[in-house]
Amino acid sequence: SGGHIVLVPQHSWSYPAAPEDIYDIGTIGDIAHVLRMPDGSAHVIILTTHAVNLTDIAVSDGLFSADVTPIIVANDERDEQTIALRDKIAENMQQLSGVRKFKADRLRGLMQNYPLAAFVDGVIQMAGLEPDVAIRILRTTSWHDKLVILLEQINLIMATAKIEDSINRRIQQQMERGRREAILQEKMRAIQHEMGEDSDEVDSENMRKRIEKAPLPADVREKAMTEWKRMRSFAPMSNDGALLKSYLDELLSMPWGKSDKSEIDLNVARGVLDSEHSGMQAVKERILEHIAVMKKTGGNQGSILCFVGAPGVGKTSLAKSIATALGRKYHRISLGGVSDEAHFRGHRKTYIGAQTGRIMDALKRCKANNPVIVLDEIDKMGRDWRGDPESALLEILDPEQNKTFRDHYLEVDFDLSNVLFIATANSLNMSAALKDRMEIIEIPGYSEDEKVRIAREHLIARAAHDTGWNPDNIVISDDALRHVIHDYTSEQGVRELQRELTAILRRELLLNNCEDAKTEFTIAKIDELLSVHKSAIMAKRIGFGARA
Repeated sequence: SGGHIVLVPQHSWSYPAAPEDIYDIGTIGDIAHVLRMPDGSAHVIILTTHAVNLTDIAVSDGLFSADVTPIIVANDERDEQTIALRDKIAENMQQLSGVRKFKADRLRGLMQNYPLAAFVDGVIQMAGLEPDVAIRILRTTSWHDKLVILLEQINLIMATAKIEDSINRRIQQQMERGRREAILQEKMRAIQHEMGEDSDEVDSENMRKRIEKAPLPADVREKAMTEWKRMRSFAPMSNDGALLKSYLDELLSMPWGKSDKSEIDLNVARGVLDSEHSGMQAVKERILEHIAVMKKTGGNQGSILCFVGAPGVGKTSLAKSIATALGRKYHRISLGGVSDEAHFRGHRKTYIGAQTGRIMDALKRCKANNPVIVLDEIDKMGRDWRGDPESALLEILDPEQNKTFRDHYLEVDFDLSNVLFIATANSLNMSAALKDRMEIIEIPGYSEDEKVRIAREHLIARAAHDTGWNPDNIVISDDALRHVIHDYTSEQGVRELQRELTAILRRELLLNNCEDAKTEFTIAKIDELLSVHKSAIMAKRIGFGARA
């Protein structure tokens, strides 16, 4: 005893320590007493006196030596701000004692019976501050600044403690809610068992039987059984269990191995096309060539057709006629404004509201794996941050790739090679890669004679049906039809002609008090009936409202 010693912390524990392993700040003290223990260890009581800076630190034979310079601390212990800081720290420590589980009475005893240095040391120890923070406080040369640093750290600990407490309470509530739901579900199952209504077990067993009976490929069956086992491990009323049940229902609703079996008859196909579409002989001949190849090969070998033409020339209806001629299901997918790749590939089943893409949804609705799917307005797709749907179509329309099409929701391969895809477009405003996948068939506009024949064979009957007329009571000459085409329409298709014919019948119905008596629609009568309709359109275009 009677010697001096400097206590210095290490940056991180290591043995033996090197000079660079220790801080350059420490505390010097007097060795008051050394107690030798029977096991050879020693207990040393040290009375510290000053904080010191260390320079020229060296080590020799395991003993460290250094030049020490005392750190002089300003005598501001009695300043009002210093006392206020000390009291605020004590107040915060009182609040923190409930979280950190230390005795606040000990801190009050330090404040009343010991100098401010003992209070600071006690707070550092109770709060468990890091050595770096303690060294910062030890290095500071005024009690006011020491307490400011200490208060910042205590406030940080309190804020962290509040966040941790909030998280712990939330977790506890969720655990209690989960336990409560689990207990109620067990009770519900027990009650259902007693009443002989084990519906959940029955549903699970029925799902397993459906999987076993379904004509699934081996990899799809394995995936279905894996998800079924996962579903059984969840509580029936849980979100995960419901999601997996929906997934299995969707997977089993797909037309695995289901096809529309019908013989292709070229004469029937020609008759369907001629009966539903007038003119377009070159286009119909190319379609019949495609159908002839399908009949010969028994599959969809050949190009994917893309009908390009002005609005109203019959692109979509022509595709529907092909489905009728082949005896297959028909489904139309409108692509106008589509800008999300998930429109075709679907969403991952982990997302809320996830579902299959439009292609797989079409197959499910058709209940066959070989329908005719029309991709309408393929030139009007867009793209944005959600992906490029046109790129997704490249796989779907490529016969070499679509045999293993994978929907993101189903997560299994599906063979799309039996599907007959037909695209329609108003222009060739699409990528070269997409155009390369298809055979472009341009459908020209109708001639005047073809429009007259179409009106005679189709449009008048359709307008009569839309307005409630008896078609036998409508008498209109070819010259009158040519007059409507010349003076009231300006299009390559026949949609505007259809609207004008409907307007004529609608106006006549109004004038005759809803009686559809036998009427001859001459050129003069047509002009009279369409004059109101035409003037209303012109007023709307110019921007003036009609006046009484």
